[in-house]
Amino acid sequence: MTGKDQVPSLARRARDGMFEGWRTVFKMIKFVLPLYIIVDLCKAYGMLDILGSWCAPLMGLLGLPGATAFAFIAGALVNLYAAIAVLAPLDLTPWQVTQCGVMMGIAHNLVLEGGVLSSTGARGGILTLFRILLALVAGWLMMAMQALGVAG
Repeated sequence: MTGKDQVPSLARRARDGMFEGWRTVFKMIKFVLPLYIIVDLCKAYGMLDILGSWCAPLMGLLGLPGATAFAFIAGALVNLYAAIAVLAPLDLTPWQVTQCGVMMGIAHNLVLEGGVLSSTGARGGILTLFRILLALVAGWLMMAMQALGVAG
């Protein structure tokens, strides 16, 4: 082996891993913390209830409060970390958090991933629409499971 091919020492790998881990944490904090604070302030001043009431009819079809629409928007346009920052202050039940997690796991980061799909020759718009519809079906099925007493 030449000097370039040698595996770094365990201490070096641990130090580099810790550095990269902290760098990732600080990248996430830059947008998660402000989103959390904004949503918490909107909740404290009643703005979240007003805005959530606009989305309540659609979200009600899934058994979720209207304010969860903002988490889906954040997850679809930004990423799952942004969605989590919006969900955290909403006082959801564990089942509702699970339901949101399943739905956002299916339909997240749609703009970026749709663009990537399109660049590969796939029909990004069609696949993005399918992901949204699949997320809604999954959310509705989870609501139905809870209503039947099968889960949640």
